[in-house]
Amino acid sequence: MSTPETYPSETPIRSAPVARDACGMALATELLGDRWTLLILREAFYGVSRFDDLRADLTIPRGILSTRLKALVGAGLLVKAPYRQGRDRVRYAYQLSPMGQDLALTLIALMQWGERHLQTGPSPVRLTDRRTGQTLQIALVTPDGQAVPAEQVDFQIV
Repeated sequence: MSTPETYPSETPIRSAPVARDACGMALATELLGDRWTLLILREAFYGVSRFDDLRADLTIPRGILSTRLKALVGAGLLVKAPYRQGRDRVRYAYQLSPMGQDLALTLIALMQWGERHLQTGPSPVRLTDRRTGQTLQIALVTPDGQAVPAEQVDFQIV
């Protein structure tokens, strides 16, 4: 029969290596961390900007879409641009702000990860260099442009 392990009564409380409020990954996850938000941003990158088109493409409930769009505008990721079709009332398109456009590499990395690990068929999206037509992949690079494989990257907490 084994005896239970004993621990000192004053076990130190463990602290996280990086506080959540000081970590860019944690802060971004707080803002972007739900499915609908990421899918709305994906649609914006594909050029879909109108409420009804977003709703139809995503098959998202109207209330959820409205709430997420307000949050994305409030956070500065999307901007509202008025438009009118014919004599219809003024409506708003939702376009990526410069802050939202800065998410491109993040969403491309997520897309390429999904293509590599989750997708079973060929991707319907291809990223190419506008000048050469060569296919592009997300990479970590040194200041002089040398690609570094992910397995050679160290996370250093400073």
